[in-house]
Amino acid sequence: MALIPVFDLDGTLIDSDEALVAPFVRLGVPREHVTFGHVLDHECDRLGIAVADYLAAYDDRAAQPFPGVTDLLASLDRWAVCSNKHAEAGHAELDRLGWEPEVSLFSDAFGGPKRLAPVLDALDVGPDQILFVGDTVHDRECARAVSARFALAGWNPRSRGQEGDLVLREPGEVLGLLAGGWSGAQSAGTG
Repeated sequence: MALIPVFDLDGTLIDSDEALVAPFVRLGVPREHVTFGHVLDHECDRLGIAVADYLAAYDDRAAQPFPGVTDLLASLDRWAVCSNKHAEAGHAELDRLGWEPEVSLFSDAFGGPKRLAPVLDALDVGPDQILFVGDTVHDRECARAVSARFALAGWNPRSRGQEGDLVLREPGEVLGLLAGGWSGAQSAGTG
């Protein structure tokens, strides 16, 4: 049975670091104070910014797909998105890019940081039937929490593998994993 890929959005499917940082900088936050992988409400609270002000300053056209992502998604029958992104911005990004995942859940669906359980429920599958692809420690923890397979989006230069991670060099490698071909990926710490 082929696995269903579930993707994080920011930093995995789209190269959004600059798009995510820019509103904070416009609102007076020093660039080096901004961190990634959080629910927007939490990061705004931490940095003393109102979510509404951040969303007003956010340009949902600024982030672009990583090279190879659009081709990968076009080749998939079933796929999903599980993201900490604010739902308004997340749906706007998906619409702009013409991407239509079977399931797309954002921060409003989780009552806190993203979790894979609601995505599994919406897809009506078990954790052994998905591959979660992400770029952060939190993404790795989401997969572990439900005992799902995890692959690190190594095409994002900011992603950092941990010992034992399956690190993908480019988005097309996901296709081999979906059919069970784990040999093409490189584990962190192995070279």
